[in-house]
Amino acid sequence: MIKNFRLSKTSWVILSAGVFVVVLVGLGLTHSQQMKERTQLEEELTVTQMRLDKLDVTALEQQYDGLQAQLDEKLIQLNDVKYVLRQPIESIDVTDEFFVVAAQENVKVMHITSTSLTKENFSSVTCTAISLGATVVGELSDIIDFIISLNNDYTTGYIRAAQISIGEEDVTANINMVIYSYQGD
Repeated sequence: MIKNFRLSKTSWVILSAGVFVVVLVGLGLTHSQQMKERTQLEEELTVTQMRLDKLDVTALEQQYDGLQAQLDEKLIQLNDVKYVLRQPIESIDVTDEFFVVAAQENVKVMHITSTSLTKENFSSVTCTAISLGATVVGELSDIIDFIISLNNDYTTGYIRAAQISIGEEDVTANINMVIYSYQGD
């Protein structure tokens, strides 16, 4: 075993200098690594900043504002449609109106049927609907006017189908239409 192992002052200075050099080299390597990382991060920051500078935020804001205005307009239109459709419908009211329009257009109703109230989607809005089928007789021009008037007088309904038959003595039309009513909020 080693007893009384003593280093001279010169050895201590050399040993201290060696430790100092090793520590200094370690610090230099660490500093060099940090500088490389810093350079890489600065390059990434520059590229990111360039990408951000290329983004036209004003155009995106204008597009957002335009879309928001369209949404507001569509919501107003939807509320208007809901208000029009909110009018309650009953089979008697619907057929009465049908007869009124027929009388105004000089058309005779030969047969009329209506369904019970059902739930249907109308432009993504759940509504109550009633279907109406009828056979009418009259002059061709009167029947055409009658069909046009039905579409105009029933603001919440439309004609699904109209078939006109021209016979030797009279003109007949079979009409199928639906009338909607909104019952929701």
